[in-house]
Amino acid sequence: MLTINFTPFPNLETERLLLRRVDKNDVNEIFELRSNPETMKYIPRPLVKTTEDALEHIASIDSKIDTNEGINWAITLKGNSKLIGVIGHYRIKPEHFRAEVGYMLLPEYSGKGIVTEAVQEAVKYGFEIMKLHSIEAIIDPENDGSARVLEKCDFVKEAHLKENEFYEGRFLDTVIYSIINKR
Repeated sequence: MLTINFTPFPNLETERLLLRRVDKNDVNEIFELRSNPETMKYIPRPLVKTTEDALEHIASIDSKIDTNEGINWAITLKGNSKLIGVIGHYRIKPEHFRAEVGYMLLPEYSGKGIVTEAVQEAVKYGFEIMKLHSIEAIIDPENDGSARVLEKCDFVKEAHLKENEFYEGRFLDTVIYSIINKR
């Protein structure tokens, strides 16, 4: 079985990005991300309504890191510590050497290849450091932008599940993409 340890917290760097730990100073940006119907459009979770909610979300991110159940990074542009998005490994299944990657970005930063760059780095960390065998991404079938990002990052569409999630009174389809560590 896989042993996962996120202490000390691993900052990651790409050509343009620094992926760092989310902290309380990010509360306004976390609020902006999670309270915005546009950024949350394809994420079946309730909108954050107050900065207290945003602080609770940050505390839950911290607790998952501390217990090695999941990891989230703040996506920032090098030279600017402002959080513009988040990316992380969720629902880690150590017994299957598998995790789910998830991400979101403030709308004004969309279309610049930022998420693609962040996903590539998170995948590299997942395979090289966490020693995962596979990584999945679960998206809304209408989320074309996310599908394009995943395909650019060599993920393959594995499944389209019909009405497998119930949220706010209706059944939603989900699409599963994955990538297998070939190294």
